[in-house]
Amino acid sequence: MQMRSFGSLGQVSALTLGGGGIGSVWGTVERAEAVATVRAALDAGITMLDVAPGYGSGEAELVVGEALGGAVPDGVLITTKVELPDDAPEVLERKLADSLRASMQRLRVERIDLLLLHSQLQPDDGPSAPRLLSVRPFREVVRPAFERLREEGVIGGWGLTDVGHPRALLEVLSDDSLPDAIQCVANALDLSGDMWLFGPEERPDNAGMRARAVQAGVSVIGIRAVAAGSLADRLDRPVEADHPAARDYEAAASFRSLAAGRGESAALLAHRYALSMPDLATVVLGVKNRVELEECLAAEAAGPLADEEVHAIEALRGS
Repeated sequence: MQMRSFGSLGQVSALTLGGGGIGSVWGTVERAEAVATVRAALDAGITMLDVAPGYGSGEAELVVGEALGGAVPDGVLITTKVELPDDAPEVLERKLADSLRASMQRLRVERIDLLLLHSQLQPDDGPSAPRLLSVRPFREVVRPAFERLREEGVIGGWGLTDVGHPRALLEVLSDDSLPDAIQCVANALDLSGDMWLFGPEERPDNAGMRARAVQAGVSVIGIRAVAAGSLADRLDRPVEADHPAARDYEAAASFRSLAAGRGESAALLAHRYALSMPDLATVVLGVKNRVELEECLAAEAAGPLADEEVHAIEALRGS
């Protein structure tokens, strides 16, 4: 497994095991298989486990806690998240502390290597809505709390989910106090799917946000490599016809044809593309079992795509 620079946190494997799959976000998985998948990922050289309380209402964290048995192997990083709405400062602080305490109990650890804000940042003039946090309370309450937790040694670093409003993210990435890492959408057709919460009048800027983070010296964690399953050969769960994943799946027909012509599965090619992106420290996997994990490991072992292969894929965008 290739190791890559991860800024102040040292090094990280090119692949990270995410919590969505093992937490049954992408379809039901038995606890025993999820635990076995975590252990297989570690055996394969994956050195970061990225979970969140929201992945199966704590299930992903429980799976990791059971897989590790309270003993985190040397060199393995544990990442979890906290979701915070716009609220009074004392409420934000209490919710952050309560969420982190519960996560650490489920994970059976006394320290989190990277704590990410799971809420999406929005400008201060934006509407109050679930999953959104305005820049002002982030700057005044959340970021100082993250910094205190790092100083106390409870966390090794902190980061952001970089799928918020581009204007808000640019504000925060221009501050003196910067995150250690940021999670950015990174996939072959630049599909954000249901992660985009700001309506059709606004547009995400995934490439621009990744570039700005790199410019600021912030490590970039690539997420949604298969666009919530839309870049796979088939969607592995039932969704409504108007669901963003279903629409993206239809839009990815040419990508699947390209993969088939190469003799590869669409998911394998999608992961090879993400692993070839020069601005990513690591690519998060949404796998839910060992079979899916093996395909991702094969993508990493196959090595990066050539420039002409990357260009052929990117030419499909909008087609």
